[in-house]
Amino acid sequence: MVETDKTQRHQKRMKRHKEIVDDKIQQADKDKGLLLVITGNGKGKSSSGFGMVARALGHNMRVGVVQFIKGAYSTGEETFFRRFPEQVEYHVVGDGFTWDTQNLEQDIASAEAGWEICKKLLNDSEIDIVLFDELNIVLKMKYLNTDAVLADIADRPSMQHVIVTGRGASEAIIDAADTVSRIEDVKHAFRDGIKAQKGIEL
Repeated sequence: MVETDKTQRHQKRMKRHKEIVDDKIQQADKDKGLLLVITGNGKGKSSSGFGMVARALGHNMRVGVVQFIKGAYSTGEETFFRRFPEQVEYHVVGDGFTWDTQNLEQDIASAEAGWEICKKLLNDSEIDIVLFDELNIVLKMKYLNTDAVLADIADRPSMQHVIVTGRGASEAIIDAADTVSRIEDVKHAFRDGIKAQKGIEL
């Protein structure tokens, strides 16, 4: 009898929950290109962005990727997504982490050159999704003007999705976004002296 009551209560809760979810789905009747921001101090921001790129390829969508900051070394995602040249336009425009480059003028010049590539992708209606990896850091360091970047993003084709990753997203970027995820730093192996691992960080 107790198990029967528990099952019935669960079924009643799930039925009500389904009604609420179905109603929200019914009300979500708009289509638009989204601006998604993935920020925070935790690991997984780029991983999330590239996960959406992989999902897009599964739908035969065309993708543009511009990877800021990480240009000093090859990453697994770059090696993998370059296998799909007809679907993925991949650009690495950074010179490495700012503490490695130690050259403000060079970092600004690289960011400006990289944004010119971004603008071409934002003007291409054949590109369904663009990922600007680590752009938040570039904006936080003031290598690019945030207002100008947001204006270029706003002027893109109406159904093009934009994903922006990197810690330290500004309030302006967050306010402009349709979806924002903040990844929390709870624990990280690096702080225990474990170096970056292939397939995990690289």
